[in-house]
Amino acid sequence: MENVAYLGPPGTFSEEAALAYAAGRPEMQPLPLSSIPAVVTAIESGAATSGILPIENLLEGSVTFTVDLLIHETGLQIFGEIVIPIRQCLVARPGVALTAVQVLYAHPQSLGQCRRFVERCLPGVATVASLSNSAAPAEAMADERAAAAISTHRAAELTGAQVLARDIADHSGNVTRFIILSSQDSPPSGDDKTSFCFGFTREDRAGSLVAALQELADVQINMTKLESRPSKALLGQYIFLVDINGHRDEPHVAQALSRIRERTGMLKVFGSYPRWRGTS
Repeated sequence: MENVAYLGPPGTFSEEAALAYAAGRPEMQPLPLSSIPAVVTAIESGAATSGILPIENLLEGSVTFTVDLLIHETGLQIFGEIVIPIRQCLVARPGVALTAVQVLYAHPQSLGQCRRFVERCLPGVATVASLSNSAAPAEAMADERAAAAISTHRAAELTGAQVLARDIADHSGNVTRFIILSSQDSPPSGDDKTSFCFGFTREDRAGSLVAALQELADVQINMTKLESRPSKALLGQYIFLVDINGHRDEPHVAQALSRIRERTGMLKVFGSYPRWRGTS
């Protein structure tokens, strides 16, 4: 039996991603854990063979907690990716009306994805941060006040909450990309992507970033994502995160990565894995 760890408890979007990944794999058992770092530790310690972590949302962008873990705290590799639709509901204890809500529980990412609904339908309502989309409805149900929560439909069913409104996210096509972490990445499939980061440990000069990225263009490698995160070492120093088409074992990709390392002094490959094409 293999365990796939995810941010629990049951009812979260992470559980949905884990179940989608485990579908058709009878040997795989979902393992809910209390935090994103716990998922990483479970894999590193052998308690789980793989783990599911959110890394990018269509509306809110990168999940910086996951990104920073990849940069600074683990050598685990990205083995794959999976994209799931995000459908948010407003739920409450049975009998609580929308107009009576005094406090709103929500995971910060979910709250950000539903700003328009909250501003228009719950103006002035106090918000409380929850650890997950599953914890939010449980906390609302336990609050003696007229409380509501932003939640998944499954979490509402598990907690016995009533659904006050469905599909409340600002964007009806909202999706989240999850990565599958393991001790190693995937072998070449013929349709792969590679994720990595780099930073400048040498003298910072005009054109350094352009020169590093030019190594990709010189061998016709398509860059699909570029963003930056603080290095956490010096103020004003940044780590650049890149996704490219191709597998790091392909000669032209390996050559480009080697040249970027030479130009920057620091490069960390998070993994090469099959590009998401709509099946788990």
